[in-house]
Amino acid sequence: MVAAQRLARHHSEICLFNKQPVDYTEAIGVKHTVHSQNEASGAVVPGDIDKQQRCFMQVFIMRHGDAALEAASDSVRPLTLCGCDESRQMASWLNGKTPEIDRVLVSPYLRAEQTLATVRETLKLPVGQDVLPELTPGGDPGMVACYLQALAQKGVKSALVISHLPLVGYLVSELCPQEAPPMFATSAIACVNFDADASEGKLEWQVSPSKLAKAI
Repeated sequence: MVAAQRLARHHSEICLFNKQPVDYTEAIGVKHTVHSQNEASGAVVPGDIDKQQRCFMQVFIMRHGDAALEAASDSVRPLTLCGCDESRQMASWLNGKTPEIDRVLVSPYLRAEQTLATVRETLKLPVGQDVLPELTPGGDPGMVACYLQALAQKGVKSALVISHLPLVGYLVSELCPQEAPPMFATSAIACVNFDADASEGKLEWQVSPSKLAKAI
């Protein structure tokens, strides 16, 4: 795919220097659906801004809920009842901790999309979502990080990402270079405060359904 090759060729330059906002939608094959219209237009250039004006984004990275082991293919494995319940519990907990989420990114696999549908029952989210092929288990965390960076430079302040192992752990490490890829239980969520201008984030917390149950 020519667009994907072009993105790979410029990936390191864009991510390291952040000279201008980039739209990765076509390059990584994002399927857009309707989403909320609360993005600011334009972006700011690093070095010309003070700390209050920097492009910060709060990224919530969630692994899909528990899924059936057997299906016609890995991409169509559905959530189990436990997976639905745990995802709903995590969404309810997150609902009390975060402001409105501006953007949703999700894997095209069934169990990820069903996790999102369950989360929507409890957590206030924009009307649509961005379906990214790069959020499948073997996806490229670097491309996903660059897509998040571009959104932050456009003014998106918070995003929910629903994906799979090992991608979720690698994405945390990609956004937070000082962190080793953490393990994720099903339905677990990690929060990263990401500075798009510095291309670096900080892992604030990670919570799983079992940790949540112990805290209650």
